[in-house]
Amino acid sequence: MGSLVAGTKYRGEFEERLKKVVDEIKAAGNCVLFIDEIHTMVGAGAAEGAVDAANILKPSLARGEMQTIGATTLDDYRKYVERDPALERRFQPVRVEEPSVDETVEILRGVRSKYEEHHQLEIADDALRSAASLASRFIADRFLPDKAIDLIDEASSRVRINYSSVPLPMKEASKLVENVKKEKDEAISNRQYEFAAELRDREVGLNEKLEAIKKEWEEERESILLSSRKKILKKL
Repeated sequence: MGSLVAGTKYRGEFEERLKKVVDEIKAAGNCVLFIDEIHTMVGAGAAEGAVDAANILKPSLARGEMQTIGATTLDDYRKYVERDPALERRFQPVRVEEPSVDETVEILRGVRSKYEEHHQLEIADDALRSAASLASRFIADRFLPDKAIDLIDEASSRVRINYSSVPLPMKEASKLVENVKKEKDEAISNRQYEFAAELRDREVGLNEKLEAIKKEWEEERESILLSSRKKILKKL
């Protein structure tokens, strides 16, 4: 709905856009229109006396020219849709209850692969169940499965961050290499070639040490991220 309203400056522009959408749906025939946050239709595009989205769709809905499903919260339904009896009559309310903890776990299993791919780690069933249970128990101002999904996302993110930061030994080794390189360049500038050669050899040795530390850290990090099931559970 926001995309249809965006950029409309003059009266009639929004109606024209929405009517094109309605005509396309009618022409498609076997098509069901799904409107998320359907309460936003009430008043949408009604600037300067123009007709809002709800009133544009009412005739087509009344004639059964298109099948429509809308989703909204109970509070928004009561606040916006129920206040427009003509719009309310054109829909059959179906109340979808909040899923149980067990149902939420099944939903989390369905989206788990997306979060594993995004965070580059594994998420165990125990973590999914803990997220659903803890979200149900301690987060009162939101609903399942949304709040459980957010817990999984945040816990996975924290685990990933903890093992993505460069360790202190690697930082120190990198700093040593940088300092020696700087000394070597200064020695060359001052024509202290023998001292510069010594620093060059030292730089080579430090670089080898740095590469070894880096390789060990990368192997350890990959191992930790692949066995991150308990880590995520701990964060939860």
